[in-house]
Amino acid sequence: MPIIESSIQRARLNKVQRERNVHQLSTYRTSVKKFRKAVATGADNLDELFAAATSAIDRAASKGLISKNKAARDKSRLAALLNDK
Repeated sequence: MPIIESSIQRARLNKVQRERNVHQLSTYRTSVKKFRKAVATGADNLDELFAAATSAIDRAASKGLISKNKAARDKSRLAALLNDK
């Protein structure tokens, strides 16, 4: 446990930021999984799920949780899946 006041504050802030980042990453991964599952099952709402997934990818990239290259790569792969169906 930190003793210095600024270290205590930093530890508290790190905890809050980690919870926020974990939630954001979980949302991103879940939306991508939902889209991939919908493509595999041949669902009707692919456009809506694609929009939600790309939005989640963009949000994660803008917050620095994933790199911009990974975001572009993921969106490209999802678009390729959408265009194949």
